Amino acid sequence: MSAITAAGLMSVRTVRLPGRLAQAAAALKRAAMPAMAACLVLGALLGPGATAQAADAPGAALPVVAAENFYGGVVKQIGGAYVSVTSILSNPDQDPHLFEASPKTARALQHARLVVYNGADYDPWMTKLLAASSSGSGQRAIVVAADLVGKKAGDNPHLWYDPRTMPAVARAVSAALGAADPAHKSVYDANLAAFLGSLKPIDDKVAALRAQYKGQPVTATEPVFGYMSDAIGLDMRNLRFQMAAMNDTEASASDIAAFERDLRERRVRVLIYNSQATETLTRRMLGLAQQSKVPALSVTETQPAGVDFQQWMLGQLDALAKALAQK
Repeated sequence: MSAITAAGLMSVRTVRLPGRLAQAAAALKRAAMPAMAACLVLGALLGPGATAQAADAPGAALPVVAAENFYGGVVKQIGGAYVSVTSILSNPDQDPHLFEASPKTARALQHARLVVYNGADYDPWMTKLLAASSSGSGQRAIVVAADLVGKKAGDNPHLWYDPRTMPAVARAVSAALGAADPAHKSVYDANLAAFLGSLKPIDDKVAALRAQYKGQPVTATEPVFGYMSDAIGLDMRNLRFQMAAMNDTEASASDIAAFERDLRERRVRVLIYNSQATETLTRRMLGLAQQSKVPALSVTETQPAGVDFQQWMLGQLDALAKALAQK
């Protein structure tokens, strides 16, 4: 297996593997079985054809699996007609942390020539499935976003909101596609250049917001938007509350009180919340923000349907600008 990057990750939140896959994963962990044995076990679960050698038909699109649809979209922008992309997490109405891997996911990985995932504890089920599967084509490149930007377990895993992440991922994807399909390397190189150029409006918007609102206090229910907030230079408050929400632990009474005080006394300009994870405490803070006339900004962990990464980011930055502009 060729690898652009490699990562060994632990889970921030427990993600359950269903049925027989969960039993197999537990057995492999206990026995520390070698990679070949892991492949045999997974093959037995998924059927006799699942681990068969997958010959690349001449002219066939390269099969790619992306754990998250925003990475899958970037692969498609670079690979164009020469890639066939399967994105595992693609529903913006679902909490990604509640995702359950399935045999269908494992089968897609069997034939992938390129796998792209986030890392930094965000999608630990990918490392489990990759460890228990072989590449049907005999070659499989892996791009891990966390490795590219120097993030690890325990860091904020919402890396796609960091303006540095997608350029790094795009370059690694272009290199991997060019290595797997040298005949179309010039296409991938050209598409990479176009993609990097298309990120300029995002960078310009971030710079404009930074010039106008650097140092302004904001708060959030989770650290989903944290990297973008840092890039703009906002003063993000209530970080302990946010980390407790992300890790499914209880925020302390003092942290909850501080958050409520910020909203009640309008010490913050905007409340940023993850609309894919609106639990009881989040709804409570949203209600208090509404009562106190603090603008609320919805952000998501999954790219919405019908837009590309660039449109998604610009849309949320525009919404932030409107919220910050409110008196």
